[in-house]
Amino acid sequence: MEKEITKEYAKGEFIIVWKPKKCIHSKVCVHTLPKVYKPTEKPWITPENSAISDLKSQINNCPTGALTYYIKNEMNEEKESTETNVTQIIVANNGPLKIKGDLEIQLASGEIVAKEGTTGFCRCGVSENKPFCDGSHRKIDFVG
Repeated sequence: MEKEITKEYAKGEFIIVWKPKKCIHSKVCVHTLPKVYKPTEKPWITPENSAISDLKSQINNCPTGALTYYIKNEMNEEKESTETNVTQIIVANNGPLKIKGDLEIQLASGEIVAKEGTTGFCRCGVSENKPFCDGSHRKIDFVG
């Protein structure tokens, strides 16, 4: 099994985690915090350019969960006790069906895939990574 590439960007104890393989380049991050997310620069994420509250808010709106965060030295038990077990389902305007939560998905092949955070599911039918969204809806001007 191929190891997933993960990049981390720090603002003190606050750590942004980016998983490029999950990213569909929806540009929600770039449009929300353009002083932080600059895809043409290296490093492309500069968390020092924004307040942590703004970073958390933007990351929580990442449609695929490619961006997540954690706080160094924060105990997992504390994090789990403050989170609810509610699964959120969001229908993105002209985009994927976004499901926030821990998921276990059985694919048509019978393979079981575990996903955490936010997962985008294709609604347009043209994704090359079905059932997951790969951003193809933008190429066909999907409306839905």
